[in-house]
Amino acid sequence: MIKLDLYSVFNEVAKTQNFTIAAKLLFVSQPAVSQSISQLESDLGTRLFTRTSKGVHLTSEGKLLYEYTHAGISLIKNGEQRLIDSKNLLIGQLRIGVGDTISRYYLIDYLERFNSIYPKIKLRIINKTTLELVQMIKSGEIDLGVCNLPIYDKSLQITPIEEIQDIFVAGDKFKELKNKTISFKDLENYPLIMLDKRSRTRQYLESFLIGKAVNIVPEIELGSHDLLLEFAKIGLGIACVVKEYSYEQIKKNELFQVRTMEEIPKRSIGVCTLSGVALSPAAKRFADILIN
Repeated sequence: MIKLDLYSVFNEVAKTQNFTIAAKLLFVSQPAVSQSISQLESDLGTRLFTRTSKGVHLTSEGKLLYEYTHAGISLIKNGEQRLIDSKNLLIGQLRIGVGDTISRYYLIDYLERFNSIYPKIKLRIINKTTLELVQMIKSGEIDLGVCNLPIYDKSLQITPIEEIQDIFVAGDKFKELKNKTISFKDLENYPLIMLDKRSRTRQYLESFLIGKAVNIVPEIELGSHDLLLEFAKIGLGIACVVKEYSYEQIKKNELFQVRTMEEIPKRSIGVCTLSGVALSPAAKRFADILIN
């Protein structure tokens, strides 16, 4: 089995695209880096870099290998850091991945609570789509994700923590709907405002409506829940939003819920971690706070 230190050298050269810079970062000589890469290429029987006067570039084979070494070395570094963190919760870092909507409407109170108990734990909050967060969990770039469910991935441990309800809302421009109950099919006749197709929320809704033989083509696609509410308030269409995150606008009569003959099935948000990999003490404590 090829030594891990060769892969560490390979990983650094792949990131910097320069033998000399990689050598400085690794605190070794440039010839030692060149020798390590040559040995790795010889052992694997393939060229990993294309050498030029300006530096080096990964070959297609090198890119394929880097996808795995980058994730593997990240996980090893995480393991080393977690050994240090295990001494106590007075030091360390907690990396949380979360969508914008969940971050604003759900997670803030829990972050405040955690920070008040463990003020010296550095919090790093990363906002991405659910699909992006899943990849970051699997590569070891974040400790845990708070994601929109459902997620079907056997490599993840998923714990639902909160149920949410998707509804349709509208402003006064569509006041004729206030005292009506409509079918999902009727929605095809109105301008719709929805999250973009990359979001788990949009995918969940489309899957449900397709099962009802309803084909929705939104006139406006947006990247945040807040914009859905704002666009609906000024009458640009009927928006699909999360009920729990829209109470304020409905209570103030800025928006009203469009009643449908049946409800969209509730879904959940959940804590996602990598199966078979122990959480750091900080991540475990934060997950416990969320779950309990």
